[in-house]
Amino acid sequence: MQACAAPPFAIDHALSCDARWRPHDLLRLQRLQPFDAEPAWVRDAFGRAPYAVVRRALAADGFVAIGVRGAGRSQRYATWALSADVVTAVSPETLASRAPLAARTALPAFAALAALQDDVAGPLGAFVWGPTGSAGFELATQTPTVTASSDLDLLIRAYEKPLARNLAIQLQDYLQALAQRAGVRVDAQLDTPAGGVALAEWAAGKPRVMARHASGPCLIPDPWATAAHGDNA
Repeated sequence: MQACAAPPFAIDHALSCDARWRPHDLLRLQRLQPFDAEPAWVRDAFGRAPYAVVRRALAADGFVAIGVRGAGRSQRYATWALSADVVTAVSPETLASRAPLAARTALPAFAALAALQDDVAGPLGAFVWGPTGSAGFELATQTPTVTASSDLDLLIRAYEKPLARNLAIQLQDYLQALAQRAGVRVDAQLDTPAGGVALAEWAAGKPRVMARHASGPCLIPDPWATAAHGDNA
């Protein structure tokens, strides 16, 4: 996020996350409350597509931490919504089978996504997964967001059981081969009990990996071996 609103609650009241929504879910909002020093582009962006992404941050009861997406990479705004203003939620996995508008299918990110959708016997087929980032946003909102240079960002659910290193390597190699064929960068994040972990880091065999949790990032040796941060990462 390029800018962040001040929390609309006392910081010591930010103790949890609303279990109804998980990081990377896209929320359709009936309104977005304004904040002081809000970037000028935020109202236009929300007017075009009244959606925001759930971000990894603790919140007080009745609030959810969100991110608003603008037209360019520099237009990202971390802010807060009232839970009561959430109309619907779209998870990444519900977007895994969706297709963009016909005129948009040739974009590299969508071409790579189509290849993953078609390869039901591939390594990714064993997981619950879905697109996030610009591809996920466009599929959920039908608002043109993906460009010719956009990455394909993926979320892979790996919460229930550990992902063995050899399987992580296989999955990473598979995604990188597909990325090379499609001419696009593919970045995958694992959803683990400790938070979001880059598949590339876990596959690389590093002694510690960065886990992004609502309470903050942390370097840990095994994202499945600790429950220190609790749930709703």
